[in-house]
Amino acid sequence: MGTHLISNPQPAPWVRIGVRGLMALTVTLAALAPRAGRASDHLDTPTVTADPAADIADLYAWTSVDGRRLNLALTIVGHRFSDRVQYVFHVGSGKRLGETTANVSILCQFDASGTAECWAGGADHLRGDASATSGLEGTNRRFRVFAGLRDDPFFNNVKGTRAALNLIAAALGRGVARDPAGCPRFDEATSAAIFDAWRHTGEGPASNFLAGWTSAALVVAIDLPVVNAGGGLLAVWAETYRAGAAGDVEAGRRSPPPLGEPIDRIGRPLVANALIGPFDPDEVSDRRKEEYNRAGPAGWGQFVPDFERTLSLYDGFDRQCGNQWLARRDAAPGRYRALATLLADDRLWVDSTSTVCQRYLAVELSELANPGSRSGDCGGRTPSEGVSNLFRSLLIRGTTTGLEDGLDHDDHVHSSTTFPFLAPP
Repeated sequence: MGTHLISNPQPAPWVRIGVRGLMALTVTLAALAPRAGRASDHLDTPTVTADPAADIADLYAWTSVDGRRLNLALTIVGHRFSDRVQYVFHVGSGKRLGETTANVSILCQFDASGTAECWAGGADHLRGDASATSGLEGTNRRFRVFAGLRDDPFFNNVKGTRAALNLIAAALGRGVARDPAGCPRFDEATSAAIFDAWRHTGEGPASNFLAGWTSAALVVAIDLPVVNAGGGLLAVWAETYRAGAAGDVEAGRRSPPPLGEPIDRIGRPLVANALIGPFDPDEVSDRRKEEYNRAGPAGWGQFVPDFERTLSLYDGFDRQCGNQWLARRDAAPGRYRALATLLADDRLWVDSTSTVCQRYLAVELSELANPGSRSGDCGGRTPSEGVSNLFRSLLIRGTTTGLEDGLDHDDHVHSSTTFPFLAPP
């Protein structure tokens, strides 16, 4: 796919700015969208939802405890894999946050019987039944793949989120004054009602809307030397593509087939659902999300203005404009550009030199706190991490805690050490 749009000789804008607020940014953005979906990226455009086998739910990426492999997991809304869809993990590598100099794609496709065929760039290849919990190993033993039904690790108080955002939409509809940067000035009663709704499901305690949700899962454990040629920092995103049936591709070919038309993509979970027109009419939001899903890395920067507009709204929920993570204190236009630019580079960043993975966005947080530094945590995203509360707190008050939705774990126990990592359905 080539180097990323922010891969240039100069550090990315959000790297140069230095730290403001310096907390961890989470991926549960769609959890903040009014039209709440089943998981972090489940609710998408009509084109995507029309084919659940191509509809990406979530993406996870982290290093193994022995420091030898990169673990990847992609969940799909549907309960099967299609023989007309290509499933791809893209892994860029570099030495600095925001810059990648080498790229490898792990591509899998399936025939009508469910037989998997996968390529780890040009380093390895496999074909066969990958549904056993032990998975299937490549002929060169450079990667292992599992493909089958698993419990979806994402958890969120969707109904509480929807109630909170309905209150916000109603307040915006009544008319709310905004500062020059677009941050709304909600009254105290509205702000209190928003946060109260977020902590409850109806009138009762918070409940996980996704409890028991089963997804098709594609899980890969791949040797780090296959993916880190450009440096120890890895940037991961995933995509589904429209393609001919797997039978149309020569079985057993060692080089991967060409990619088809893009369908859906994900890096940090829920970015599109939360920041692409969450309060716009469906036809407006859907059209822009279609463009987002199909954009290649060179075109991701076009969505910075969309993100800025929505980030300005989140900043005002606590009635304190300018305290969002990375936001400037002044009310001039451009206040939210640093965070919008960071999020537009929609990839999960993993420090492959670390074997401890407990903090989502650890790479970004460490770099923004002290350029060139590393926290000792690999960042990325493991299946056991909850991200909604952290992300909500960062977008609203610039802290890593304080705006919880009443949930802190999934109804199943997942693993970051035992393949295939995701709990059985």
